[in-house]
Formats: sequence, C-alpha cells, structure tokens
Amino acid sequence: MADISLSRAVRWSALKRWDSAVGALLIVVLLFSFGFVDGFGNGLNLSFLIGNTLPIALIALPMTLLVVSGEIDLSVASTAGLSGAVMGALWNQGMAIETIIPICLLLGVVCGLVNGLLVTRLGLPSLAVTIGTLAAYRGIAQIVLGSDAVTDFPTQYLDFAAGRIGDTFIPYAFLPFLVLLAIAVVALHATPFGRSLFAIGASEEAARFAGIRVKRQKLLLFTVTGLMASLTGIFWALHYASARYDNATGLELSVVAAVLLGGIDFDGGKGTLGGAIAGVFLLGALQNVMSLQDVSAQSQIVVTGVLLVLSVLGPRVARQIAVLRAQSSG
Repeated sequence: MADISLSRAVRWSALKRWDSAVGALLIVVLLFSFGFVDGFGNGLNLSFLIGNTLPIALIALPMTLLVVSGEIDLSVASTAGLSGAVMGALWNQGMAIETIIPICLLLGVVCGLVNGLLVTRLGLPSLAVTIGTLAAYRGIAQIVLGSDAVTDFPTQYLDFAAGRIGDTFIPYAFLPFLVLLAIAVVALHATPFGRSLFAIGASEEAARFAGIRVKRQKLLLFTVTGLMASLTGIFWALHYASARYDNATGLELSVVAAVLLGGIDFDGGKGTLGGAIAGVFLLGALQNVMSLQDVSAQSQIVVTGVLLVLSVLGPRVARQIAVLRAQSSG
C-alpha cells in the first residue's frame, strides 16, 4: 500500500513538473519570438495568433475534461464543419442569423449526444466511434452545402469574430473565451463533478462502486463537447468570413496534440486545465512562428504530429524517471 501511495505521489509530482515545463517553454518561445522573429510582436500578428488559436482553445476546454475521464472525441472538427455548413445553407435560404446560430448549437448538441449514446449505452470505444462520426459528419456537411462558400454574413458578426478591442491586439472573441475558461477551470478543479471525472479516469469500476453515475457523466461530457465544437464552427465561419463544408479540417489533430502536450494523460485520471491551455497556446505560437518563417502547411502538420508523439511519451518518461529516483532514494 505504501508503494502504491508513493507511486501516485511521484506521478502527480511529475505531472505538475510537466505542466510547469510546458508553461516555461511557452514563455521561452514567446520571448525568443519577440526578440528574433520579424513581425511577431506586431499588434496585428498577435491578434492573428490569438484569433487562429481560439478554435483550438475552445474545443480544448471540453476535450480536456473528456480525456481526463478516459475518453476522446475525434469528430470535433467535423462537427464544427457541419455546423458551419448548416449555417451557410440556412443563410442562403434567407433565415436570420439570430435564428441560425441557436439551430447550429442545437445541432452540435445532437452530434455530441449521438457520440455519447454510442459510447455509454452500447459500450463502444470512443476512439472507434468518433473516427466513424468524423467521416459521417463531414460527409453530411458536404451534402448540405456542396462545394459552395458562403461569405456574405452580417458585418457586425464578422467584425466581432475578427475584430480587435480598440487599439489593442486583443480580439473581441477572446473575452467570451476567458469566461468559458473560468467556468471550465472551476468545474474541473473546484467541484465534486470535476473530482468525479478524475475518479472515473483513474478507475471507472471503482468510481461506479463509489456511487458516481459514470455513464451519465460521460454522456454529458460528449454532449458539451459537441456543443463547443458547434460553437467553434460558427466562430470559424465568421472569423474567416467563409462557411464551407471543409472548414476546420484537421483541427482535431491540433486539439488533441495541444491537450496532451499540456500534460493531460491519455489514459485518463490526470491533468490540469492550466497545462492544457498552456499547450494550446504553445502550439499556436509555434504555428504562428512557422507561418512567419514561410514554413509550408505540410511541414507544420509534420511538426504537430511530432509534438503529438512527444506529448504522449514525455509525461510517461518523466513519471518513470521520478519513480526510479524515488525508489533509489528510498
């Protein structure tokens, strides 16, 4: 029993050190970029950096909670694309944008609910389920909108999604994100609900015996993830002033890479939202620097893939080293 407690303590200590390392690396990357990358410190570029990172950050909030509980949703980018496609199609039909947005959000809830029901009621693995719905939702998006691109959304919505606060580099959309971030932090780290997610991720069977309604919790998480993915799809269409069926293609890779890079354990039960958000903005800063240095989009995808592998291996190696040191010192 003592050995198990020691192992858990060491693992948690290693996790905190990994979070701190990611945060420190983010600061180093920012300082280096401000000092040595031409154009990085420009207000317009910083606004682009934040605006381009927000889609990843928005989905990373529920994805963090989902991975902590031991599940994953790879259909988030397709849900975002479907939301944008429906938004464009309804706008072409003359529907008011104030009516379209709630419809798209409801669509995201349905997409997340489908994923959650397949996982919790049929007992299917979330990885397999969401790979399937990734393809299905994207296919439906293409049927809904075809190859059209809808760009003539109301100016005030486009200005909010892409505009900045006064003369600052801070986008308007960053403020609602901070509110959502605060809600997610409190939910995960300061409520019984959040503690139950860690318990589920650590041992689903033990959590069930402890009275936690595991299936209900997971179904809620998948539903909220679908909602946030739909919100991201709406933001994407307005921020880039274009609703297309292929919007946000590949975004799920960036989200998962950023969350795991931030120290969220892929096996569940461990991680902090602060580490995940540090991973999000570290990835966003690196992508921005690569764009300023004219690195091709294909090469950026390669870098993201490498970071994804390292983000899985890194915390595990750090924990193993910490365990070995603790055993040798004991």
